[in-house]
Amino acid sequence: MKSILKIGTIFFFGSFLVLLISSVSMSGQRTHTVFFQGEHNELNVYRIFGSKPGKTLLIVGGIQGDEAGGFLSADFYADFSLEKGNLIVVPRANFPSILKKERQINQDMNRKFMDDYTLNYETKVVDVLKKLICESDCFLNLHEGSGFYSPTWESPDRNSKKYGQSIIADDSILNMGAGRTPVDLEAMAQQVIDKINKNIEDDVLYFHFNNHRTNHPDTSHKEQRRSATYYAMNVCKIPAFGIESAKVLSLEQKVRQHIYAINGFMDLLGIVPQTPGIDLKKPQMQYMIISVNDSIPVVIGKMQHLKINRGDMIQVHDIVANYERGLSVDVLGVGNKFNDMKKKLIINEPTRIEAKKDFYACGSVFLDFDEKGFDKGHELVVSESKKAVGIRYKLKINGNIVIAQNYSHVNIKHGDKLIIEDIITGDIDPSEYVVNFKGFVGNNSKNTGEDRGYVIDTGANVLISRYSLEKKGRHYYVVTTLGGDEVGRIYIDIQS
Repeated sequence: MKSILKIGTIFFFGSFLVLLISSVSMSGQRTHTVFFQGEHNELNVYRIFGSKPGKTLLIVGGIQGDEAGGFLSADFYADFSLEKGNLIVVPRANFPSILKKERQINQDMNRKFMDDYTLNYETKVVDVLKKLICESDCFLNLHEGSGFYSPTWESPDRNSKKYGQSIIADDSILNMGAGRTPVDLEAMAQQVIDKINKNIEDDVLYFHFNNHRTNHPDTSHKEQRRSATYYAMNVCKIPAFGIESAKVLSLEQKVRQHIYAINGFMDLLGIVPQTPGIDLKKPQMQYMIISVNDSIPVVIGKMQHLKINRGDMIQVHDIVANYERGLSVDVLGVGNKFNDMKKKLIINEPTRIEAKKDFYACGSVFLDFDEKGFDKGHELVVSESKKAVGIRYKLKINGNIVIAQNYSHVNIKHGDKLIIEDIITGDIDPSEYVVNFKGFVGNNSKNTGEDRGYVIDTGANVLISRYSLEKKGRHYYVVTTLGGDEVGRIYIDIQS
């Protein structure tokens, strides 16, 4: 008999959106559940049921937002079809930290699974993940690690304190309790490692088993006693592993190696998949759907301009891009520090709306003011105009967003951490500009003069004082050029 999926009543319970699903048979089906819908920590959970029953593997990516290899590889499994067994896929456990390309926002989410009583959005997400872990037969937490793990000391970048290119477990054996057969975690990991390494040509990049011995008195990894894998082993009593590709590898290498590892564990558990292809195409926005003052929404294409009045309220309802997941928008200088999708925002200055795929900018539209003004009911005007407007600078100082006007002075203290996040301009694609902090080199191996996105630690001797205005290391400037011509600058004044 053909399986029938019946979706029951939708209930709102606290901040959770819960779908109650009843079915004659879940075989061959997929479900998508959204927790905390409309909040900045929205959590998407995908369940894939095989045509035949079997083990359930939980795959979690993006618990730390600066580890793109994990959440991009998890993405490939959200649309899977299975012949046997089941998957639970959480591609982006910590979406706010992914948007900021940072390890954490309030707390390290992977240190909140045991003995943590601090209430924040991370707590709510972890509560969901705990339930998912205990629904599973095996758990994989996808990460990127520093350096290269080696059981013996080889170099400062390759030793037992490093994580990269390893499969981590909290012990070699999982004791299941009285009367139950222990699980050999090291043997499981080694079988998968052998499969991964067959696909790696350079033995310098081989994976190794990394036993953290987390519960042993002499462990050097006591902080892992609050991690997701430790919770899985000690509370849910299931095998759990951290998959750590090396941070220094290319994104495609990291994604491929995570996929080799996931496929290896699926094979070990008898989960029969349809293996996804890897297509890391460049993210590209096609258009945004925007309303002004609650009007009928209009479609604004990439790099187009929408004319509005000062004080109008805009709302971005959706964006369409060549990816479906991990999308957000940032109304520069106006919205919050995470995701402005569906937020009603008052616009008092011309600005740009940037679309992102995770933390990758993938397109913009511009909000311009009509010089003559028009009635609220006037038909909205979309144009391709590239009329020049003033440049503003979006900075982050010690984690706080600051908008600086062109040719203004920005006062910071010695030791402050500064990031030039972007420029706000309503004429040309911001990627066509070069924004250069004179006296700072963001990329030593290839100095293009482009310094957006780098952390400038003013207390870490990264600034070259001879480039400061008075050669004393107190007054620097950031210059913006277009086609080699200067179009703007701001001054950074460092107070002792």
